[in-house]
Amino acid sequence: MKRFAAALAAVLMLTACTQVEENIPVMAETSAVTEDTDASVDVTTAVSSEIVSEEITSETELETSEAVSESETTAAEEVQTEAPAAAENSAEETSAAETTTTEAVYEDAQAESTGTVTGIELTFYDVTLSQGEHKMPIVTMSPESAPDKSEIWTSSDESIAKVDGLGNITAVGEGTCVVTVASAASPNVTAKVNVTVKAAPGLTYIGGILIANKTYALPADYNPGVDPEAQAAFDDMQAAATKEGLNIYVSSGFRSYEYQSGLYDRYVQRSGKAEADRYSARPGHSEHQTGLAFDMNTIDISFADTDEYVWVKAHCWEYGFIIRYPEDGEDVTGYMYEPWHIRYLGKETAKKVYDSGLTLEEYLGIDSKYSE
Repeated sequence: MKRFAAALAAVLMLTACTQVEENIPVMAETSAVTEDTDASVDVTTAVSSEIVSEEITSETELETSEAVSESETTAAEEVQTEAPAAAENSAEETSAAETTTTEAVYEDAQAESTGTVTGIELTFYDVTLSQGEHKMPIVTMSPESAPDKSEIWTSSDESIAKVDGLGNITAVGEGTCVVTVASAASPNVTAKVNVTVKAAPGLTYIGGILIANKTYALPADYNPGVDPEAQAAFDDMQAAATKEGLNIYVSSGFRSYEYQSGLYDRYVQRSGKAEADRYSARPGHSEHQTGLAFDMNTIDISFADTDEYVWVKAHCWEYGFIIRYPEDGEDVTGYMYEPWHIRYLGKETAKKVYDSGLTLEEYLGIDSKYSE
């Protein structure tokens, strides 16, 4: 539009100058001039129209260009806006993943650094035993770097199966129970063994206690050896006695059927059968064949006068033992007083028998008499 106005002004100025210079008042010339002027005006008008058209076109193109440019700019800005947002979301996801991984690594590292046990594996988780049998699973605790891998063993029913501190499982009575091992450092970390106990032919259990006396015999082929739990309990009792300045030791432990048979025969030859029956068991009837009985120190009545016996009588129940053939109990037990003979029952049962003041036969309500 500015170009059109400038062109029109130029035409008018040219016309005015022409009139002044000619200054001839002749109509014909004036008419000619007018015609020329009109022609010039027509040309100018055409030029002006062209200029206006070009201006409008330019403005339209400019507006279109500006609109396109603005649209492109907006789109670019949106892309630029979305890109950081996407990048931010991606960064957050990456950060979350890294955090989770870091936490897992930290927990593992912390477990290793603190010595925390995180898992327990066993060589077996189910076992079926006959009464009197033993079996011990091998324990593996993780991580390997854990400094404290101490074990705590428990049985859900000791009348069915007992377990010692090393994990040795002993079948006691018919039924099923669960033996559990826990980490001493991490008590919530455990592993379990399902135990099934079958009746052993020829064995008699009463109240979860294996019985061998004049009434109840053991099979000739029953040969369990020394019970590991009983041995460990004696070792603990021996250590405690040593701290008191006392000396106790095992003079006779497990005896097989065959060994007891030879021993009994010698006593019969020496003292006669009736007398031998007062202090020696017939083969199959000896508690020594159970692997749960020990004769201590001097196998003689004089042991009753020692400080060792006084201490053992007062404390053996704390370790799971009882004096099996107490003084004045021969009519019930079938055997004369044997201060040196102790029988392992386990701490809980031993305490009950000790507190009752009864012999084992009286406590269980059974007798001890040979059938012939």
